[in-house]
Amino acid sequence: MGKAQIGIYGLGTMGSALALNIAGHGFDVAVTNREAEWIAPFTDAAGALAARLHPHENLADFVAALERPRVVLFMIPSGAPMDAMLAEIAPLLAPGDIVIDAGNADFHDTRRRAQDLSVSRRYYVGLGVSGGEAGARHGPSMMVGGPSEAWARIAPVLTAIAARHEGSPCVAHLGPDGAGHFVKTVHNGIEYADMQIIAEIYGLLRGGAALSPPEIGALFAEWNAGPLRSFLVEVTAEVLAARDPETGHPVVDVIKDTAAQKGTGRRTVIEALRLGQSASAIEAAVGARSWSSEKEVRQAAEAVLGGAVGAIRATPETLAEAFLAARLLAYAQGFRVIAAASEAYGWALDPEVIARIWRAGCIIRADVLDDIADAFASGAPEGELILAPGFAERLVRHLPALRQVVAEAVHAGHPVPALSAALAWYDTMRHGHGTAGLIQAQRDRFGHHGFERLGRAGRHHGPWRG
Repeated sequence: MGKAQIGIYGLGTMGSALALNIAGHGFDVAVTNREAEWIAPFTDAAGALAARLHPHENLADFVAALERPRVVLFMIPSGAPMDAMLAEIAPLLAPGDIVIDAGNADFHDTRRRAQDLSVSRRYYVGLGVSGGEAGARHGPSMMVGGPSEAWARIAPVLTAIAARHEGSPCVAHLGPDGAGHFVKTVHNGIEYADMQIIAEIYGLLRGGAALSPPEIGALFAEWNAGPLRSFLVEVTAEVLAARDPETGHPVVDVIKDTAAQKGTGRRTVIEALRLGQSASAIEAAVGARSWSSEKEVRQAAEAVLGGAVGAIRATPETLAEAFLAARLLAYAQGFRVIAAASEAYGWALDPEVIARIWRAGCIIRADVLDDIADAFASGAPEGELILAPGFAERLVRHLPALRQVVAEAVHAGHPVPALSAALAWYDTMRHGHGTAGLIQAQRDRFGHHGFERLGRAGRHHGPWRG
């Protein structure tokens, strides 16, 4: 039996799908799993692809089955489990071997692990994989961070299995150490924002326009044929059209209104703040998920404070424009966070490349990414997406609708944290002279912190101290 070109450790949903994808593209794949009893059922269910799979229950045998330099891809929970696996497999690896972490890792951990392995001349790659099980099986979007030498070795496999957009593979080497995992984190943050914006639009159509879930689903299906076309709009239309077989009610009406989260959205917010940025639409989405988990409190508050909300006058066309404007702003904020990290960590991330590899395979794939990629390709002033001519023109065209929707929602009592946060950020950024001078004066008055003065260098103090 020949050697395998790559090994996959972890045969859960994503690991199994990736293994089959790789095998289906003609590569031999060694596979193993901590729970050895998972291995045989996986290979038995692989059908004709089983001929390309090399199952091993023992870690040493698994590593020995790989071509040199060896490539081991881990699809296991991030954090402590990954550190434990590295400690276990490290004695079996040689200089030049490559470890790929394909989980949703904290990029700080990825940077640390890359440094630790580099001491013994072994390579560590942080691989962001988006697209869920279907993407992993049939073509994900992948964000690679690690040494260029490692990328050269693994590029043939990852390029072969990646999603395609108009023939171009949705995978790229973005930079060293944690670059890939960081970009995947921001991808997930944008995903949080987009999902929250969709939920708020749904809430306005349901509570403010008295439409039923199937009617709203039909509207989303219509929107998916136009500028709002995206994977998330498509699945929203699908789930809103579905009925619960037990009750006959729309499925969305029998689901408890508490949204789970795995932490990547929160991590995006934390890193944005560390970098001196504020991705307000993402922050609002994370906050909304947290508030959703407090159902008992919300029910008690409804009884005391009143939960009735009023109708809105915004038409479906106006809501679609508001949706598009908020989506554009959420993406713009995400790319600002990416740019700040690129500068802080010396990654030289290319926003055009990132936009292009997000156009297929990933959860946030959307038609607007073509426009975003083109905007960066043509040179966005100051690197700011909202200043790129075509992008800015679209915002100017659609912002009146966002203003109307937010204003009507606030007046009628509908919560729209992400829509309103996106609008507030836009309005802040378009004011060349803001209100922070007063804040600086306050800080100097009570803390003698000093301030910068217009037209003069250095730190200054106000007349309130003798």
